[in-house]
Amino acid sequence: MVGELERRGVHFQSITDAIDTSTPAGRFFFHVMASLAQMERELLIERTRAGLDAARTQGRVGGRKAKMTPSKIKAAQQLLDGGVLPKDVAQNLGVSIPTLYRWVPACRADSA
Repeated sequence: MVGELERRGVHFQSITDAIDTSTPAGRFFFHVMASLAQMERELLIERTRAGLDAARTQGRVGGRKAKMTPSKIKAAQQLLDGGVLPKDVAQNLGVSIPTLYRWVPACRADSA
């Protein structure tokens, strides 16, 4: 983008920082700052990926916690086996019907 602006004859001038891209020193300073910003962005991405990889090797998983705990799954299965409707089980557990079916297969839920 900076190259395109330069080809069009557009210059940047910062009054507070005394940067003027119409001069060789101003262009140099601007490009050095842009390069440093790009390097910092790439280092941040690299560090983030390394942190995520390290967390995965320790068995950690990202994202929010699952709404269905093992005890809720067991309770859902018992309620469904007892003849309670899936929509009532989902409402009772505070989850949606699709979430219920995700954790308790539909064939298991429908057999009740």
